[in-house]
Amino acid sequence: MNRGQEIEARLAEIPGIIEKRGAEITDEELTALEKEVAALKEERKTLLAGAERRATLLNNIAEGQTPQATVRTFPDPAGASGSEETDIHDTPEYRKAFMAHVIRGTVMPVEYRANEITATTDVGVVIPTTVLNKIIEKMEATGMILPLVTHTAYKGGKRIPTSSVKPVATWVGEGQGSDKQKKTLGEITFIYHKLRCAVAVTFEVDVIAMSVFETTLINNVVEAMVKALEVAIINGSGMGQPKGILTESPLTKQVIDVQTPAYDDLIEAEAALPMANEGGAVWCMSKVTFMKYYGLKDDNGNPIGREVRGVTSGKPERTLLGRTVVCCDYIASLDASLTAGTPFGFMFNFKDYVINTNYNMGIKRYEDNETDDQVTKAIMLADGKVVDINSLVVLRKKA
Repeated sequence: MNRGQEIEARLAEIPGIIEKRGAEITDEELTALEKEVAALKEERKTLLAGAERRATLLNNIAEGQTPQATVRTFPDPAGASGSEETDIHDTPEYRKAFMAHVIRGTVMPVEYRANEITATTDVGVVIPTTVLNKIIEKMEATGMILPLVTHTAYKGGKRIPTSSVKPVATWVGEGQGSDKQKKTLGEITFIYHKLRCAVAVTFEVDVIAMSVFETTLINNVVEAMVKALEVAIINGSGMGQPKGILTESPLTKQVIDVQTPAYDDLIEAEAALPMANEGGAVWCMSKVTFMKYYGLKDDNGNPIGREVRGVTSGKPERTLLGRTVVCCDYIASLDASLTAGTPFGFMFNFKDYVINTNYNMGIKRYEDNETDDQVTKAIMLADGKVVDINSLVVLRKKA
């Protein structure tokens, strides 16, 4: 068996090794196999190029032609030496030809097309290497709400007592006692809600280009889980998911109906917030709504909002009447099209919301034996509820 046959045999053997090991194969083993496959393919390319040069040389000699010193399959990019291997799909010439093909439908030059089996008109176009190594995604703002709430790890189904009335102390005379007071207790029960996110890539992609996708896939999965939790914290129905803050029924005097943004809205909301709940309460609204309130001015022409540059964080610190504002995309913005009765902002102490996780978020990779796809998944069991409604003041669209 010559070296070329040994290379082909090993390349045919590696997929069987990966399939046999399945989910038990480690990242280190996969990395080693990836490097081995790349090295074998490079060696095979070198052997084929050598064989082609030998055949060309023999044919030229037989036909009486002068032997060529160098045989190159593709044109050199600018500045490349004749002895270096070049990725044809990463050259400026190929990228320009590819752009022209995509935009104007221009046929790719013959040196960039393969015609070994199918006709050249039937062969697809290879995406440039520099494009393959970049993943461009729509950015989403997440992670603003989750760090603010209270996190617990109670066993699912356990009842947690809460108190609705606090005892009152009274002044008494010498030798006198006071009335005994009944302590009224309620309870909160956390149950199991399963949150799962899975992304699959084919076996071929996993073997050839996993170094490009792995980090991005895991980041996407975690970001999706965080977003799902935060959406539930704000708007969750409580059916198959945590119950959201805006799904709770606020106290009657702590609902402010608003037609258009006004300075009095903030004054009324601050007045409705009980003194005992002032500490830690923050505003939560969309950035659009915040900017509308931030742009309001008092009778002296001074803006009622203040945006300062953080000394250590280097990012805007949003406040209204001195109270911190948390902007997120999970709540409707105040505009003319907003349906009457829809909340568009609220004041709340996020520590009064509890996320209970019986199984914390974990990342796992496994192989689907039916399709050989490599699946990256995250799963967790969680529930969430408001444990103290007194710090909630809601702004909603007036009818």
